[in-house]
Amino acid sequence: MADRAREVVERILRAGRKGDVGAFVELMAPEGYIEWPFRPAGVPGRVRGRAEVRRHLIETAGTLITFDEYRDVVIHETLDPEVVVVEYEAVGSVVATAEPFEQTVIAVFRVQDGLVVSYRDYINPLPLMQALAGGAGNR
Repeated sequence: MADRAREVVERILRAGRKGDVGAFVELMAPEGYIEWPFRPAGVPGRVRGRAEVRRHLIETAGTLITFDEYRDVVIHETLDPEVVVVEYEAVGSVVATAEPFEQTVIAVFRVQDGLVVSYRDYINPLPLMQALAGGAGNR
């Protein structure tokens, strides 16, 4: 099962980087959620269910930040075969200014029956706050 969870996480990361909302949402459980425990004002704490996840991604994908690559991706499989932890650097640019953008991410996924039931995205909120304020984002 751990290999399966890892495979699902790798697929959802690819879909997220490419902005492929359809592929991303297909990998979410019907009541699965994405949560941002650390976030700037205006960013929701959680979106739950495929419809809400789809709506959120469509409304936000490519509007503020575009991602070109995820660097230094490290995937940690845990003692719980449903839980996968991922570390990476998201690299792209701020849409409004074309300034470079980098953000450190640690994400914790729970996968059941081949679908993501929870995705806790522990982003570093400082680069996003800087981008929202009109400055270039960096770690």
